[in-house]
Amino acid sequence: MAELFKVLEELAATVASRKGGDVSASYTARLLADPALAAKKLGEEATETVIAAVQGDLDALAAESADLLYHWLALAAAAGLDLDAVAEKLEARQGQSGLAEKASR
Repeated sequence: MAELFKVLEELAATVASRKGGDVSASYTARLLADPALAAKKLGEEATETVIAAVQGDLDALAAESADLLYHWLALAAAAGLDLDAVAEKLEARQGQSGLAEKASR
């Protein structure tokens, strides 16, 4: 798993470096300039990930999961979300049952 986190950290840095870039030359810059587009693309990738999972296609699930994570990072950057804020939310939920956490919202 450590490798996944390293790759995600590097990808997040690459995504952040594209902010303010040429939207005609960079897909990532285009997503960062348009949070609504980034959100739409994330939704599309989430659906494709679900379909791959339901079909039991592990290769497609891995590919769609990669797309989903990339688009999530792009949306977070476009919205100005600090990834540490997400980490704090996850950390606060550790050791708590999922059912109890849901009930607390």
